[in-house]
Amino acid sequence: MSSSARVRLLAEWGRCRWVWNECVAKSRRVHQHNTAHPDDRLTCGPAQLDRMLTRARATMGWLREGASVPQQQTIRDFAISRAKALKDIKAALPHHQRAGMPKVKRKREALPTLNYTRRGFRIRSGRLHLAGGAVLGVVWSRDLPTDPTSVRVYQDSLGHWYASFVVAAVVQPLPETGRVIGVDWGVKETATTTSDAHDLSHSQHGREAARRLAHYQRMMSRRKPGRGQSASKGYRQAQKQAAKQYKKVARQRQDTARKWAKKVVRDHDAVAVEDFRAKFLAKSSMARKAADAAIGVTKQALIEMGRKHGRDVRLVNPVHTTMDCAWCGARTKHALPLSERTYTCTVCGVSRPRDKNSASVMLVRAGLNPAGADRVRAGGPLVPGQREPGIPVL
Repeated sequence: MSSSARVRLLAEWGRCRWVWNECVAKSRRVHQHNTAHPDDRLTCGPAQLDRMLTRARATMGWLREGASVPQQQTIRDFAISRAKALKDIKAALPHHQRAGMPKVKRKREALPTLNYTRRGFRIRSGRLHLAGGAVLGVVWSRDLPTDPTSVRVYQDSLGHWYASFVVAAVVQPLPETGRVIGVDWGVKETATTTSDAHDLSHSQHGREAARRLAHYQRMMSRRKPGRGQSASKGYRQAQKQAAKQYKKVARQRQDTARKWAKKVVRDHDAVAVEDFRAKFLAKSSMARKAADAAIGVTKQALIEMGRKHGRDVRLVNPVHTTMDCAWCGARTKHALPLSERTYTCTVCGVSRPRDKNSASVMLVRAGLNPAGADRVRAGGPLVPGQREPGIPVL
């Protein structure tokens, strides 16, 4: 990126940041007024904020020098964030599950991000022309499948600039294989499947980078500026090195997840995935290892890859999947402790690894049981009061 384009983007970000902060201030004034005068309520919707922006652009030449498109999109983003926060408050969700009210974006803390709709940008000769006169030379990671409808230009914690385009999804179908697979998430192994060749072991990218990351974090702790003081050059350098380590680990996890997801989707027509949410693991003794496993990133990569290639990806409720037998459908009376890694059915006597059994249960619950042509399962004996037999041992 040229220096002139960087200067234009930062100047545009300064205007958009001012618009955001004005929206926050107006929202707080409206809230205070409504609290003091409940019978004379004021509103702070997109229409009122648009009128505020129009008046500001008419009176402030500095604001009028910038393009109106990113400033209007800033108001849209603020309105969406505020509406989501109010909805969570109205639903009486716990504080840790609520979306917080929009806060002031400070110059030294908030990273630049600019949104442009279709009328605010053009792509000519491989270069991105933005409203306001900024022209960016883009290094394209791949060709755009269709014309983009919007673009977000943003800067990451390392100072690198990116352009993220929104385009219509185009399905790229793969040849049919006639195979299905069940996926169970875990900590010892990130993903255990009904196929031994597609199990995903724990990559431990975070553990490998922990020593180097701890070194830079200690440097930041020693050079941490006092209250009201600006950060020193050494502190900013250590902060940048720590950000590099975080970024490297995140990219390694994403790369591992995408490669594994592509392999699973390429070899199977349908995938039964445990709809697992690992929030509760954050409060357990396995929190660090679970975070390093990046189950959420891997699950999202599998869903997106399946959607991209037109595969059938079905999310399965994980309740009691470790208690059910995939062979006969029987359910144990008590939940298995995590230390017990072998599942043994007390009804049909089948014994197999616990995670493999759970992956097979995913197939049964998703209706993807690999049976014969007549869809009749070759399972264990039917037990009174139990469900239909599950899939056979694979």
